[in-house]
Amino acid sequence: MDQLLDDEQAIERIFAHIDNKTTDLGDTVWHAPVEQYYAPDRFEAELAMLRRLPVPFCPSAALPEVGSHIARTSAGTPLLVVRGADGVVRAFINACRHRGMKVAEGSGCAKAFTCPYHAWTYNLEGALKGVPGRSGFPDLDTSEHGLAEVHAAESGGMVYVAQDAPIDDAFLERSLDYFTPGQEIFDESELVDEANWKLLSETFQEGYHIKSLHRDSFFPYGLDNTTLVETFGANSRVIFPFRRIEKIRDTAPGDRKLAGVATSVYHLFPNVHIAVLSKHTSMVVLEPISPTHTRWFVYRLLNEHADGTPIPVEEARRDADFVNDFGQDEDRAAARAIQESVATKANSHFTFGHFEKAIVNFHQHLALHLDS
Repeated sequence: MDQLLDDEQAIERIFAHIDNKTTDLGDTVWHAPVEQYYAPDRFEAELAMLRRLPVPFCPSAALPEVGSHIARTSAGTPLLVVRGADGVVRAFINACRHRGMKVAEGSGCAKAFTCPYHAWTYNLEGALKGVPGRSGFPDLDTSEHGLAEVHAAESGGMVYVAQDAPIDDAFLERSLDYFTPGQEIFDESELVDEANWKLLSETFQEGYHIKSLHRDSFFPYGLDNTTLVETFGANSRVIFPFRRIEKIRDTAPGDRKLAGVATSVYHLFPNVHIAVLSKHTSMVVLEPISPTHTRWFVYRLLNEHADGTPIPVEEARRDADFVNDFGQDEDRAAARAIQESVATKANSHFTFGHFEKAIVNFHQHLALHLDS
């Protein structure tokens, strides 16, 4: 993949944009038919794609110790992701091999998983270890009735899951280090929006709307339509500079850092966004529920000072509250409002122009994967 800009290169490019009143531009205009935001057949094709690809599931920090686990539905499949006794993260379909009931709910730490229906019990590696009334199942081969495993891997502080195909080494070698081993989760949340997952994803991927949509929230601190946009494969990074970047204009080039003067938002194809802010980093998984409903899973992690010590939790919470209470709520409201109109005769398609380079890249790769 192409090398992403380092901090100094990015800062130089930002100052050039500020001085010249420019921004990064794409070279393609994309037209997305509005049916893609509500049609059931398109939705089912996207779920199949999400099951086929390696998709970021959670930060490694969400599974900090042996027995740590998360049970949630992903691309329509109930999954159980757990750190085993050997420290390895594995993923299973969250369904008992007796009658199919979920063996876990939510997240936590366990020594084993016992189905609440008939108490069949599985160890952390998914093996069936206990069957009450074993004599009632004379032909049962317990070695063949462990939890059904799907593919999982860890890289760069991230847990990836692929339901229908192995995760190859080349994918892991290309993946970036998104979290350091020392970053800790200080908050997790979940919510549902009445909007297609792509509409919500698109709000993360451009700065063309900063002044108009975020006039009283982000715009007083940021710059309108002044962004750096880098694409790497199906993924992208969009850097949104703050006005306070001017404070480091005269700092020696080797000493200038993006931390604190810009927000970097990574889109990890298809449905995950990582936003590196001043005091914390958030990971957002946009999980499609239906063509018109999306569930958010949000993990917030403490950033670190240059010496590796964590940012105080209270500072990180203030950082997160500002994002949630202002800009992100405005983005979510915009996506919900768009959803209300997509099935009308107002538009046959949505147009993404040169200011929306990352979104065009997103749709180009959607088309490639859905045609495959």
